[in-house]
Amino acid sequence: MDYEKHWRFSSIGGFKNLTNFMNDIKIVHLTKKVLRGYLDNDTYWYNQTTAFPKSKVWWLLNNERISEDDFCGVVAEENDKIVGLVYMIPDVVQTQAHEEKQKIYWMIYWWISNKYDGNILSTYIYNEALSLAKNQVIAKYFADNATGFYEKMPFKTIAEYYRHTIFFSLDPSILVAKFSFLKPFKFLLNTVDYVVSKLLQGYNLYKLKTRTQHLNYEYINELDTQTWQYIKPLCEKDFINKTKAYVNWQINSQQYTQTPVGYKQPYRSLETGVSSNIAIHNLKILKNNVIIGFVAFLINYNECNVKYFLVEDDTNFDACVDVLIENMMRLKRKYIFTDDTRLAQSIKKRNTTIFTHSVLKKALAHNDVNLNFENRSIFDRDGHFY
Repeated sequence: MDYEKHWRFSSIGGFKNLTNFMNDIKIVHLTKKVLRGYLDNDTYWYNQTTAFPKSKVWWLLNNERISEDDFCGVVAEENDKIVGLVYMIPDVVQTQAHEEKQKIYWMIYWWISNKYDGNILSTYIYNEALSLAKNQVIAKYFADNATGFYEKMPFKTIAEYYRHTIFFSLDPSILVAKFSFLKPFKFLLNTVDYVVSKLLQGYNLYKLKTRTQHLNYEYINELDTQTWQYIKPLCEKDFINKTKAYVNWQINSQQYTQTPVGYKQPYRSLETGVSSNIAIHNLKILKNNVIIGFVAFLINYNECNVKYFLVEDDTNFDACVDVLIENMMRLKRKYIFTDDTRLAQSIKKRNTTIFTHSVLKKALAHNDVNLNFENRSIFDRDGHFY
């Protein structure tokens, strides 16, 4: 199969409005095989913006569920420069009868350069991705400005959930971004924020120390048999079929690259995976040498993003919440993301915070996805590949 296409848009029926854009646009279909070639030849990551960092490509190649000819995205290039990207991850849905598995594609990321913003190129590459995935696409995360687009497309709502952002800081960068008139006062805001966040951190840690003194934490890079036996029954009703190998892949730390001297990095990537402060932490929580919970979370700059929060016994739920926040405080993160409403409520109840921002989100599936979505839940850990 030919995975590259060259289009002169002004010569294609239905694209007549693009006569001002006379340069050739190259459309590249990213399969696992194509990505493997990029990595083996090491010719894709220098002096340009790339779709993925090397670490993310390595991570995708190590997903046993993705076959060599499965599509992971579509790239639009102009003069060897990326001007558009659709990124998706093939996955396996667990049917309600648990008797068969069905392949779907998570729509992870859809981007177009400013040059082509509002242009038909953006819609074209999205539709190209849909075609490659045979319309078996589910979008769990998408930007608010894409809502109008999806309303016009053959997608249906399959789940609604709240995205909670809990702040332990004033976060001047977010305040300035939202209220531009505050920009001249950013230095003052940073000073106030430093004092406030330090006080909150100290106060919360003081309370957490007492609450968690009877617990131990074992930090792991991958699941051992004991941890998997604890996790397995808690994931049996998940939307996505969970295996030990799959969860190990999802929480693998090698998908992220820390760059202490970031400005020397020869490329930047559209997909998250490289920064001066990025890492995933996985830990099993022990009480009297018995596992009572499993937590996996990503830190990136000031953010803490929860990937897995699994607790078998409800009587241990709040204690495991305390462990999560204690780790976040020790790492000096300023805010935390979660789609788990119960987790968010417990965090707010048991800690002193600045404020919480909760937004209703929707998960969508293409109409051609032939699954019964009634009485099914999409959990935080389903389709969470950040």
